[in-house]
Amino acid sequence: METLEPILKQHPFFKDLPAQYIDFLMGCTSHVVFKAGEVILKEGEPADKFYVLRSGHVAVYINQSHLTIQTIHEGDILGWSWLIPPYRYRFSAKAVENTRALALDGKCLREKCENNPDLGYALLKKIVNILTERLEATRVQVMDIYNVKSEDK
Repeated sequence: METLEPILKQHPFFKDLPAQYIDFLMGCTSHVVFKAGEVILKEGEPADKFYVLRSGHVAVYINQSHLTIQTIHEGDILGWSWLIPPYRYRFSAKAVENTRALALDGKCLREKCENNPDLGYALLKKIVNILTERLEATRVQVMDIYNVKSEDK
């Protein structure tokens, strides 16, 4: 049987975290599997889970239009809204294909971060880095949609 500790340590999101932080996170973590087409999270619902993808592909979309804004895959994270009040998902997501992930309980994770600010800061830096990358990717998509070149700014 596969244990969670080596999976967390090897996942790109957690790879550089000190070992003691992995120990803190173990109690918040579980294995999950989503079937193709299964909704993982819905925009506006309580952000009670944070996912680190191990395999598969997930479409992140805007609920009203079902417009996919990004497809994420192995090594990516999903559901960062557990960290930011009012703790509601900002987007919806569904599995494009069978997907394996680790689910971290958002409330448990917040409590661990509150009790250990160093852990909270380390996770926040990692999440902000990912959000910056995703924002940049969105900017490129918008520029492509409107056929705008970088020098046209």
